[in-house]
Amino acid sequence: MPRVVDFVNVTTAGLESSPIPDALAGLRANEARYMHNKYDITFTTEPAEGTETLAWVTKILADERGIVIDSPALEVAEPPVPDTRWAYVFYESGLSINVLYELADGGKRAVGFKLSDGMDVPDELGSFKFARQKSKLAGTIRGSYFVIKGEY
Repeated sequence: MPRVVDFVNVTTAGLESSPIPDALAGLRANEARYMHNKYDITFTTEPAEGTETLAWVTKILADERGIVIDSPALEVAEPPVPDTRWAYVFYESGLSINVLYELADGGKRAVGFKLSDGMDVPDELGSFKFARQKSKLAGTIRGSYFVIKGEY
């Protein structure tokens, strides 16, 4: 069942099993606000288990960098951005991964990682350097990324 993410009244619905549900909810709300402000899109999530979105993101991580995320995925989102496949996965640990994949040849294609306020860098992402960003909704977000080389 799809759930609209409200970035005004932040809720932990769907994220209760996380050890840091408030921080992860703030991170999810931060992404919802970005999509609303940039594209006027309502950000909706759904449970991650068994979704094609989760399979696609998992394949890209494994193929591009041999990354396997240990934490269970809780929710996924694919906002309808024109000419772009943009997928989000929110993990129980507080990690958020987004894949930006412009469909045009030569378009932007990257995987972004964001760590919720209060979480440690997962072992599988230990080789990445993370920059800090302040957010009213999410506190301090640490983020990193890599460029996708293959075709997906």
